[in-house]
Amino acid sequence: MSSLPTIDEARARVLDAVTALGLEEIPVAQALDRALAEDVIAGHDIPRFSNSAMDGFAVRAPAAGRTLRIVGEARAGAPATVAVGDGEAVRISTGAAMPDGAQTVVPVERTDESDGEVTLQARAGARAGQHVRGPGEDLRAGATVLRAGCRLGPAELGLAVEAGRATLRCARVPRVGVLATGDELIAPGEPLGPGQLHDSNVVALAALTRRAGAEVVLTEHVGDDAKATRDAIARALGTADVVVLTGGVSVGPHDHVKPALAALGVEEVLWRVALRPGKPLWFGRDEQRLVFGLPGNPVSAMVTFLLFARPALDALQGLPAPPVRTRAVLTEAVARVGEREDCVRVRLVGDRATPTGPQGSHMLSSMLGADALAIIPRGEGDLPAGAAVEIELI
Repeated sequence: MSSLPTIDEARARVLDAVTALGLEEIPVAQALDRALAEDVIAGHDIPRFSNSAMDGFAVRAPAAGRTLRIVGEARAGAPATVAVGDGEAVRISTGAAMPDGAQTVVPVERTDESDGEVTLQARAGARAGQHVRGPGEDLRAGATVLRAGCRLGPAELGLAVEAGRATLRCARVPRVGVLATGDELIAPGEPLGPGQLHDSNVVALAALTRRAGAEVVLTEHVGDDAKATRDAIARALGTADVVVLTGGVSVGPHDHVKPALAALGVEEVLWRVALRPGKPLWFGRDEQRLVFGLPGNPVSAMVTFLLFARPALDALQGLPAPPVRTRAVLTEAVARVGEREDCVRVRLVGDRATPTGPQGSHMLSSMLGADALAIIPRGEGDLPAGAAVEIELI
């Protein structure tokens, strides 16, 4: 059995090295995708008052079939100044506060209006409480609206505002530097010479970083030169909380990343994982920063980022990490990889997982349309169609 750590063992080492970043108070309108660092408590009932769910007439109940005198109007933000008595109605708009004395709302399409009176059709119903939103129907004052540790989406921000908040206490956003190493890499769109490749890793990893709620503060390509590699890493360490490197972490004569990190005082925590794709993963830290040395193959770089760097970025923000796995059923057989776990890119339909196609670590097309990574356990031979496997959503 391999002596290399499993995915879970390696991720535990990474997360053990993470210390959450500081907190800051920010305007709620600027908090999209931020990690909430406090519980949000409703300062009042939501809604605060009984209001109409329809445009129509506020009346006493029962009133179907009656002709009533219109005595006033209630609009959203402009409540009626009169109470509703027997034989009376108040014209009301959706969201307007219910007038005193009113018990129900009859939709306008179930009424006939003429000369200051309104006749309620027999099918109007007009039961007490019909088409009325009660105070606290959504949330009660003092209820916990949002829990610390959630990611703030549009609905969360809206609820925070309804609960009375103008600012929110959030974790500081991690600053990330992304570096790609290799003489063969050139900038996107540049003409390719012999043996050259366009550098897709910086673009893809920077995008994954932003998707994880972090800020990309530096992107850079560095050739296979010891001094240039050390200088580029030093620049990244000087501005970032997390440095993500690709390539150059092996043991060849042109792999300068590990010696450069050692010279800059970054302590190795992890080197290699029993994983395909992504076995040559390196992880280390100094007193303040985390450093990930990811493989240079595009798929290996993305998979190891998702498995190890993304949970670290979550943990830095106080979010739950690692992600919760679910299970799915393979729709086709998958070959196992002996002593390594295999992360197969799959599309999901319900609980059924279908590989995206050829799974080579150089084949970035295998990430297209992928919904999840299926964790194929160690072993020999094929894992058959119909087998249940753990998955992590991408």
